[in-house]
Amino acid sequence: MGNCNACVRPATTSDSKTRHRKQKKSKERKPNPFSEDSIRSPAGPIRVLKDVVPLSHRPRIGDKYILGRELGRGEFGITYLCTDRETREGLACKSISKRKLRTAVDIEDVRREVAIMSTLPDHPNIVKLKATYEDYENVHLVMELCEGGELFDRIVARGHYSERAASNVARTIAEVVRMCHANGVMHRDLKPENFLFANKKENSVLKAIDFGLSVFFKPGEKFTEIVGSPYYMAPEVLKRNYGPEVDVWSAGVILYILLCGVPPFWAETEQGVALAILRGVIDFKREPWPQISDSAKSLVRQMLEPDPRKRLTAQQVLEHSWLQNAKKAPNVPLGDIVRSRLKQFSVMNRFKKKALRVIAEHLSVEEVEVIKDMFSLMDTDNDGKVSYEELRAGLRKVGSQLAEPEIKMLMEVADVDGNGVLDYGEFVAVTIHLQKMENGEHFRRAFMFFDKDGSGYIESDELREALEDESGQTDNDVLNDIMREVDSDKDGRISYEEFVAMMKAGTDWRKASRQYSRERFKSLSLNLMKDGSLHLCDGVTGQSVAV
Repeated sequence: MGNCNACVRPATTSDSKTRHRKQKKSKERKPNPFSEDSIRSPAGPIRVLKDVVPLSHRPRIGDKYILGRELGRGEFGITYLCTDRETREGLACKSISKRKLRTAVDIEDVRREVAIMSTLPDHPNIVKLKATYEDYENVHLVMELCEGGELFDRIVARGHYSERAASNVARTIAEVVRMCHANGVMHRDLKPENFLFANKKENSVLKAIDFGLSVFFKPGEKFTEIVGSPYYMAPEVLKRNYGPEVDVWSAGVILYILLCGVPPFWAETEQGVALAILRGVIDFKREPWPQISDSAKSLVRQMLEPDPRKRLTAQQVLEHSWLQNAKKAPNVPLGDIVRSRLKQFSVMNRFKKKALRVIAEHLSVEEVEVIKDMFSLMDTDNDGKVSYEELRAGLRKVGSQLAEPEIKMLMEVADVDGNGVLDYGEFVAVTIHLQKMENGEHFRRAFMFFDKDGSGYIESDELREALEDESGQTDNDVLNDIMREVDSDKDGRISYEEFVAMMKAGTDWRKASRQYSRERFKSLSLNLMKDGSLHLCDGVTGQSVAV
């Protein structure tokens, strides 16, 4: 699954503090095809893996493996160290809680992830799925153990980082994309966090993990669902008309960051990032680009080609002269500026992601339930769709002040398939758009999570404890970097106001929840369409269509 760690990943914090969350009593209501109950069989518990063997007769994971310490937490479950009872091989077990698979889409995601990981051939740069198990409570995915840390963390830790080193990483990523595409798989969520080193050795292999957003594709097939992480999102994803070329774009963004330490498309807001992506202007003037070879710049340009038809394929990337002549690439250090930027990029996102996971977890557990209740309330004829009349009446019931023309516009831009009604996915996008998820209560909840003694400040020791959960070690340089960046009044602690300022700056949209990601950026796309910034491509003709 998308954010449930497949290997040794930094542990999230939202799950560990929610064990005492009160459970709401379910209300009597008509059956809804999108509700949690609808994906359970009347004859028994939910079945995720497609298998004719009853759950009571399936092999138990404990018979084959010993589950050990927790390695990390994600949106849907927990990753444990596990040991093969016979061979004593150390592996990772991702245990996905069925209670958190609330929709048919969630279940299909797990099935597809298993199918994709089972389909991909053995490859040194792709994490290997060893076995799958299912019981009444969880689905268990046993896979290779990766304990060498994330890509950027390794680069930052090294004292010497050069263009040649970047080319080696780029070749690995391009090879992963080539292998996926050759087997009819589109990854859709390539980013540095999804590449881990197998071990801590200097020559450790880099492996791609997390195929939770990946899909099978056929030649010429186009997709419309907006998924992925904004920094790495191709323009055609925002236009909802894309194919496997998006993976090459994402790899190009990673390469740009590897070479200069910052993303090519950046803004203070998610809409600003999207607009920067759509404009496609790449900056090669900032340091250290003047010192980087023309061949490297050429590859970046061709990977970040806005027109997917002109963009290089993964095979063409591998055949590019910069990668073919990697040993001849400059081996001089790119300078402290790149490592410093990468460190800040990695560390600050790590801190933010921790806070954002608290928010996302809250959203996924409670606010999504509110959305489901609202859908049931508005879907008065219980047909699994919300018509314009039902939307208008429902908004009035919940006290919305939207005028009639605004409701019509909302309906028009949200009704992606143009059938005159909103399905559940379209409805969620509307609700998130209306409710504005970045509210003060979410920030307050996240701040309180870090402020363990309730002093009103995040002290250095509290920050150190939080980062220890993520990295497994205390790094004073990391702590100092964060305090220097966030502690604006330099009193040695982080106030609530400083915390909120950090969360709102730069990458405040990097949510951990996959479902949030899907609906949030669908909502973003609606905003861009409404203000005229985004033109969709007709799925048949490929022509730009103004919305």
